[in-house]
Formats: sequence, structure tokens, C-alpha cells
Amino acid sequence: MLYLVGLGLGDERDITLRGLDAVRRCSRVYVEAYTSLLSFGVASDGLSKLEELYGKEVTVADREMVEEKADEILSEARESDVAFLVVGDPFGATTHTDLVVRAKNLGLEVKVIHNASVMNAIGICGLQLYRYGETISIPFFTDTWRPDSFYPKIQNNRRLGLHTLCLLDIRVKEPSFESLCRGKKCYEPPRFMTVNTAIDQLLEVEESRGESAYGADSLCVGIARLGSPDQKIVAGSMKQLLDVDFGPPLHCLIIVGETHPVEEEMLQFYLIK
Repeated sequence: MLYLVGLGLGDERDITLRGLDAVRRCSRVYVEAYTSLLSFGVASDGLSKLEELYGKEVTVADREMVEEKADEILSEARESDVAFLVVGDPFGATTHTDLVVRAKNLGLEVKVIHNASVMNAIGICGLQLYRYGETISIPFFTDTWRPDSFYPKIQNNRRLGLHTLCLLDIRVKEPSFESLCRGKKCYEPPRFMTVNTAIDQLLEVEESRGESAYGADSLCVGIARLGSPDQKIVAGSMKQLLDVDFGPPLHCLIIVGETHPVEEEMLQFYLIK
């Protein structure tokens, strides 16, 4: 059997009891390490915390392993129970849906054990979950690539009075362009987009498009390390949030739509005074 187990958002202790039982039954355990991170990351000390709690050796599955060697993982699941651990909820990224499809096409039994994810934990800021529109992702801009395909989605959400959750880019074990040109992979240092960088890029796109989907005075909520004991939540205009130090990753951003009085009351706790 292949188990997809959500780990939640904080640290190794956020796994559910059902998830922990499944992991301890498995002969092989992988932890996905490129769509998100636990608060302690996947460095050797963080990995040892997982292994100590779970009582199992844990293999870090980077993007290359999951996308290029998924058949090996699925082959192991033919012979024994295999756990694939995902930060947040297993279906927070399309890669994991693809893994389930491939497993089912091979006739493998798949069991999913859910957990908290950014998609529901953002309710902590007070904006009601059913008042969100389409979620967007904001990638890092480069000198030659400055995409704005997310702009119409924000524009449509705002037209409908809905909030927009912006998921910010994570670059872990990404090959550099120069190394790919040379035919030999050399990886860039990990990079995690901050709320500040996201707003800078959003304002650049608005200046270029000029369609008033949002602006420097638009109300937003910046969140860092959601679900961790040291999570940080700050509400304010885009220009106000530009000056806020949100600290270590991971960050996300919410562009606020029309608000209900109860939402406004809750946001008061996080507004820059």
C-alpha cells in the first residue's frame, strides 16, 4: 500500500495519530521537500527529529526524485507499505495528485491521511474561508522573466469582492540556468520569497498593467510561519507591509476583498497601528 500522510504546518509533532500509526507500519518512509517545509526544514537535525519520533529511517524526496524516480517509489509499494510524507495536506500540490493517479493506474492501493494546510489555517487572520476566490502563486521574477498571469485572477477576485490567497515561491534544489546550458547540473542556494518581495512584484505588475486591480493602499495580510509557535500575522496596506520584517520563511500574503463586520473586528488585532 502507498500511504500519503499529511504532516501539518508546524513541526514533527503535528502529524496525526492515524498518520503516525501508518508511518510506523511502513517499511520505507519518504518526506517530500520542495513544495513546502516544516518549521525546522529538512536539514540533518530536522530529519533526525522526524526519525526519532517515527522510529523509522526517513528519506528526503526532492523534486528530481519525485518527478523522475516516482516509479521506484511505486515499485516499492507493490511489495510493502510505503509512506510518502507531505507538509500540510497531501493534496496541497498537484505533484501529489499525479503520484496517486500513477499508483492507482498500476493497481496499487492508496490511503490518504489528511492534515491542516495553509488553505484552512489562514482562517487565523479572521478572514472567513468561504469568502476567498481563486488562490494564486507568485514566482520569483528574473531579469528576463516577469510573468503576470496571476493578475487577471486577482482582478476577478476583487471584482467579486473575494479575498485572494497568494502562495509565494519556494526554490529548493533548483539547477542554475548556466549549469543547464553546460549540461551539468549545479544547484542554486535555497530561496524563499518574502511578503516584501511579493508586494514589490505585485506593485510592479500593477504599474505595468495599469488596470487598478489593487494598489499601494490596498489592504493585505502578511503571514509568516503559519501554524508554528512563532507565527507572525500583520495586516496593513501594501506600502505599510513593505517595511515589516516578517522573519524566516515560509511566508504567504492575502489581498483582502470586501469584508464582513466580524472579519473587520478580527483584523483589528493584526492591523498596523
